[in-house]
Amino acid sequence: KRVNILLWIILGALAGWIASVIMGTRGQGVLVDIVLGIVGAFLGGWLFNQFGAQGVTGFNLPSLLVAIVGAIVIIAIARLFRRA
Repeated sequence: KRVNILLWIILGALAGWIASVIMGTRGQGVLVDIVLGIVGAFLGGWLFNQFGAQGVTGFNLPSLLVAIVGAIVIIAIARLFRRA
């Protein structure tokens, strides 16, 4: 179980960092990247399931891509609220 938690933290950090780079919001810190990636994995998994695609299935490349998409959506929504 501890290994799984560590893998999710690593996947979250990587996904959050990549999403931050793509969206141009770097410099938020490792903790924010981890949270962003993990929450992005849940959101991305839910979104992909809504469209009939496979969500997060484990520690693999497709799951990383799903988490990145979810994190990008979160960053985009946060930007909308900051502008309002």
